[in-house]
Amino acid sequence: MRRAGGYGTRRATGAIYLGEFDMRESRNYRLSLIIAAAAMTTTVFGTGCVARVRLYDADRQDYHQWDDREDRAYRRYLTERHQEYRSMSQQNADDQREYWRWRHDHEGAGN
Repeated sequence: MRRAGGYGTRRATGAIYLGEFDMRESRNYRLSLIIAAAAMTTTVFGTGCVARVRLYDADRQDYHQWDDREDRAYRRYLTERHQEYRSMSQQNADDQREYWRWRHDHEGAGN
């Protein structure tokens, strides 16, 4: 039998009384949040925060890892052709094919 105004009863304000606040629970909750945040931060920074993108070259039927080296080669390719930078994904299929042909002919271009 519950006492009037005891655990689980509805107050006049409409809130349900769930007992006294325990500071130990609050500290445990905060500690859990800090540990979880640290774990997520470590995971993000541990991966280097770099998006890993692979692009498919249909002519050669192979994949290319799009990283800093590939981006340098791509920018060199655009410079040689006097073209302004546009991301590879914004290029049409013919322009992408042309880049991959150039890239296979210039393997060391990204160094």
